Amino acid sequence: MTGDHVPAGATRSPSVPGPRLPAVGGDAGIATVVPVAAVVPVGADAGAPPQAPPGGRAAWCAWAIGVSVYVLAVIHRTSLGVAGLDAAQRFSVGASALSTFSIVQVLVYAAMQIPVGLLVDRFGPRRVLLLGVVLLSAGQLGFALSTSFGPALASRAVLGCGDAMTFISVLRIAARWFPAARNPLVAQLTGLAGMGGNLVTTVVLAQALHTEGWTTTFTATALLGVGVFALVALLLREAPGTAGPRGTDAAARPERAPVLTQIRHSWREPGTRLGLWVHFTTQFPGNAFALLWGLPYLVEGQGMTRAEAGGLLTLLVFSNMFFGLLFGRLLSRGPRARMPIVLSVIAATGACWALALAWPGGHPPLWLLVLVLVVMGSNGSASLVGLDYARSYNPSHRLGTASGIANMGGFIATMVTLLGIGVLLDAVSPAGGAGYSAQAYRVAFCWMYVPLAVGTVMILRLRARLLRRAAEGF
Repeated sequence: MTGDHVPAGATRSPSVPGPRLPAVGGDAGIATVVPVAAVVPVGADAGAPPQAPPGGRAAWCAWAIGVSVYVLAVIHRTSLGVAGLDAAQRFSVGASALSTFSIVQVLVYAAMQIPVGLLVDRFGPRRVLLLGVVLLSAGQLGFALSTSFGPALASRAVLGCGDAMTFISVLRIAARWFPAARNPLVAQLTGLAGMGGNLVTTVVLAQALHTEGWTTTFTATALLGVGVFALVALLLREAPGTAGPRGTDAAARPERAPVLTQIRHSWREPGTRLGLWVHFTTQFPGNAFALLWGLPYLVEGQGMTRAEAGGLLTLLVFSNMFFGLLFGRLLSRGPRARMPIVLSVIAATGACWALALAWPGGHPPLWLLVLVLVVMGSNGSASLVGLDYARSYNPSHRLGTASGIANMGGFIATMVTLLGIGVLLDAVSPAGGAGYSAQAYRVAFCWMYVPLAVGTVMILRLRARLLRRAAEGF
């Protein structure tokens, strides 16, 4: 038993995805999963057979177009991770102010998740993706041209707003095009594609910053949005059976509930809250490392060159790709693998960092740094399990809202971690010093255990609650 059961008070249509109680006379050992798009809309002929998502080549084409926006968003999101030292010099700021760039970006991202989910539920993922591309490009272009801290900070906020509109929209496209049993695998493949964007940042963008400079590099990345916008506007069909790229699956949308009612119903679903805390706890270590503190830690704390640190950071990307494929295959076989994956990733991440931080002198050997990066590569893939919980426990007309709530978790934890590490680095380092020592990073990185402990407690608490309700027959 893993807590993958229907909570008390949840009433499911036979066509709503997720765990179900067996019908009277049915096989009590089998939980039937039916595709998301099979939900019968309000006013539809209840006697007509529901239309299941077709999958196939058209589905993969729609997903690929949508995921191109997500790859672009990851490139923009992680660009500061390889430009942290350059940004500190360009804007003449210390660690606390430098972390503010990523904190504001992540804060806006997290704050926008519920509004974006509501927008996706009401207006469809295609329109939201187009708006996201515009905001991403505007934010990155503003960052490229900024020469002072204030405008650069505002640009990262705009970028975070655009970033927030991508992942949930792609998941909604996948839910409409693919059978429900395929959704966990498609979600992992989406994350895997995003890691391709991270790889572009780590390899291409880092080298371009060194050779072409700040303004040219970030302007070029901003202009990538022009091609992606055209691709989505001209070719994306967001649901099967639509006449063209401008069509929307209006028939699949039930009557719109009031906004607050939509949010309240999604939040009251314990599976949504469990998804949020799974996302919170599993994502942030690798996210904080990749977004900002990885390169400074390896260069200043461990004495590596930028080239060596950049090469080591690619391990994080390739490891994430590997675990995305592995977890996707495991989850496509059924929901029982979800909680073992989550708890194993949390335990492994905590244990590896404990060993690295406890190493005498604060300089762990290369093999241990490699191990830490490989294990942190599982963080992003494991966090998608949280979104799978939200998808499984909510009807299709609430998927955007529920996914938005769950998707806030990891970015809230990332924001807390980025700020905590930056504050501690400044607190334990002498004023006016050049860079930070290995001991300073050692102390500051211990802050990761605060959100890790809080999140683990909440996961175990909600899991126990779901198990008790299942045992009571709900």
